[in-house]
Amino acid sequence: MLRRFIGHYHTIVPHLLRSFVVDYRRERITTPDDDFLDLDWMHHPASRRLVILSHGLEGDSTKVYIASAAHFFHRQGYNVLAWNCRSCSGEMNRTRKLYSHGQSEDLQTVVDHAVATGNFDRIVLVGYSMGGNLTLKYLGTVGRDRPAQVTHGVAFSAPCFIQHSVDSLERRDNWIYKRKFFRALAAKIAAKEAQYPGIVDLSQLDQIRVWRDFDRAFSMVIGGYSDLDDFYAYLSSGHYVADTTAPVLIVNALNDPIVPPACTPRALGRTHPLITVEEPRGGGHVGFALRGKTHNRMDERALAFIQS
Repeated sequence: MLRRFIGHYHTIVPHLLRSFVVDYRRERITTPDDDFLDLDWMHHPASRRLVILSHGLEGDSTKVYIASAAHFFHRQGYNVLAWNCRSCSGEMNRTRKLYSHGQSEDLQTVVDHAVATGNFDRIVLVGYSMGGNLTLKYLGTVGRDRPAQVTHGVAFSAPCFIQHSVDSLERRDNWIYKRKFFRALAAKIAAKEAQYPGIVDLSQLDQIRVWRDFDRAFSMVIGGYSDLDDFYAYLSSGHYVADTTAPVLIVNALNDPIVPPACTPRALGRTHPLITVEEPRGGGHVGFALRGKTHNRMDERALAFIQS
């Protein structure tokens, strides 16, 4: 019980006690399916290095963990690109699709755009929670077709096998996260139904109490799937990341209340020459605070890994 309390403390408190104002420059790009993605940049004119930051579920480029990394890497001489998933930049996206843990093709669009500028010799990918999962899935799916400029991937608090994270939300002590995600996603589902009438049955919202039922009624349908297990397999980077051709670091805290140990691909960490898995005892979910520092342990660990 104490371990769970500490996990919640490590998750919640760092986000309450820290704040950042980030001076981004926004760019909007078009996806291959005629949707849009909003990219937030911090340029470092003298540098040809870039870090691409991917946020978590219902996050965006202003979240504390993203803003912390943006400031930290910019001070280290990196250009920063913090991209926003579809519907997460303050404006509902155009297509029937929203975003998901498995939609790594959007990250591929972002990476390809950065490569096409010709401004960067080295690009590293750092993702958090869902964004970590997207980072890992992207590297696994592109495999040997990875752009040469993309050298490393780092994922923190990544639910590599999403079904275990979904089930962890049903723990009684996780009610605060479940309620937050449910309310935010329910609002987006309703907005998407207004755009595309008949896409889902909104009358089911009031009856749903279990997250798997929410995914079955809404997330799976909007994602174009008819079977929940198939949908979860599509979402789970643990089924793809073994095909990475770039070094990968996965850091999942053992006291993470949302991402249990079953989400972590431990076997790959033991056997795959390019995959490093670390499971620190503390850190919570995308917490990893450092006492007396403006940045956090994730920032320091990501930098150390990509420079090793």
